Amino acid sequence: MSTATQERAATGHASVAAVIAGRRRRSRRRALVTGILGAAILGVFTLSLMIGQTFYGLDEVVRVVAGETVPGASFTVGELRLPRAVLALLAGFSFGIAGVTFQTLLRNPLASPDIIGITSGASAAAVFGIVVLALSETLVSVLAVGGALLTALAIYLLSNKGGFAGTRLILIGIGVAAMLDSAVTYLLSEGAVWDLQSAMRWLAGSLNGASWPVVLPLALAFLVLVPALLAQGRGLGVLRLGDDAAASLGVSIRGTRVVAIVVAVALLAFATAATGPIAFVAFMAGPIAARLVGPGASLLLLSGLVGGLLVLVADLVGQFAFDSRYPVGVITGVLGAPYLIYLLIRSNRSGGSL
Repeated sequence: MSTATQERAATGHASVAAVIAGRRRRSRRRALVTGILGAAILGVFTLSLMIGQTFYGLDEVVRVVAGETVPGASFTVGELRLPRAVLALLAGFSFGIAGVTFQTLLRNPLASPDIIGITSGASAAAVFGIVVLALSETLVSVLAVGGALLTALAIYLLSNKGGFAGTRLILIGIGVAAMLDSAVTYLLSEGAVWDLQSAMRWLAGSLNGASWPVVLPLALAFLVLVPALLAQGRGLGVLRLGDDAAASLGVSIRGTRVVAIVVAVALLAFATAATGPIAFVAFMAGPIAARLVGPGASLLLLSGLVGGLLVLVADLVGQFAFDSRYPVGVITGVLGAPYLIYLLIRSNRSGGSL
């Protein structure tokens, strides 16, 4: 073997070794970030069960969760705080994983469901059900799910003429969101005072109505839809490279895109129906997860964890950090607005990748 051949072989081995080492570093970082997020969620979740007008110790909380009867704590923790914390975690995880799905499909951090109109569809349907039809909370939730699904379908069909284009979908979604928000404003201006209070409470995004009957539909949808979305993780990761690269690697572009959109919209719809549109969680979770783990990693699970942690923390802040109590959507809105401005500036400079 000649010297030149030996040098090329050595260079090739060094390149392979560098790639393997890089993958191992990313895997370790991903595992570390996942562990830290999981520990943080467990800590905040436990704290949310302990504090309130009455403080309960960790031992009492553990006994209630384990099914024991603890005087006072069984009702306060088991029937008030626990469903609220579970709803916050499930809704936050759902918003986070649905949001990053759209951002990945469209390769743009601004392509969040609450920016491209899907959340507005649920809101318009819910407000119509409250103000015009005077429906019960259960039927309002059903109507919100239907509104989100129909809005997503309309946006997809309008943007898919002449081939799928992410930029066109985002622009059409923003236009649809503006129309639906105008419809919500009109309905609120024409509604009765007693209906306006319910509608505004729903639009703010709140966990105040948390109970086990509210949690159950979202929990069932979560158990079915989240695994289905995680199963699309590889295809979504490849789609970030572009349609041509995905096709060359054997990914069914249309199938992956349709399945991911349908599942993400359904998950988002159930979460919105349970809590109202909690602002900016779907928008912030993906970019935050991307900063934590760096390039190349799948963001679905991590974005869900970030979303769950955001809602849990925001709910605690809204309840106990100020003299007055604020809905969780108000707190996430305060956090998300400056982050939106930052991402707009960054996207203008870098071309808009996540």
